[in-house]
Amino acid sequence: MRVLALDIGEKRIGVAVGDTATRIALPVKVVPANEVLANARTWRILLQDEEPDLLVCGLPRSLSGQQGKQAARVKGIAQRIAQTAGLPLEFSDERLSSSEAKHRMREQGMSEREMRGKIDMVAAALFLETWLDRNADKLS
Repeated sequence: MRVLALDIGEKRIGVAVGDTATRIALPVKVVPANEVLANARTWRILLQDEEPDLLVCGLPRSLSGQQGKQAARVKGIAQRIAQTAGLPLEFSDERLSSSEAKHRMREQGMSEREMRGKIDMVAAALFLETWLDRNADKLS
């Protein structure tokens, strides 16, 4: 099963793709949030190219695991995106995924400038990997 992960931000949405058979998640791109929400051509082409069976969106939680206003906002946006795309939706805890993405990119020798615009898609791949590890067996 092909899974598309979204790290939903106010301005940008990081996109990653993975597969339940391989349990590998790869960053794809960062798309302006307004294009995804408007179901713009670039977003529709991405969906056609990746052919996902499921959408997994990162759910922001506090370090204690609580869901706040940001989580409610992301849930609403994710539900709209999933409905428009005609895809089932699941959520994955995204706590610290952006921090981990920055850490990994620094380890690869990337500067802050080189990281700009890429963190969201790497974060999406990280929480998708975790989701795949937890769910792949029941979905394959």
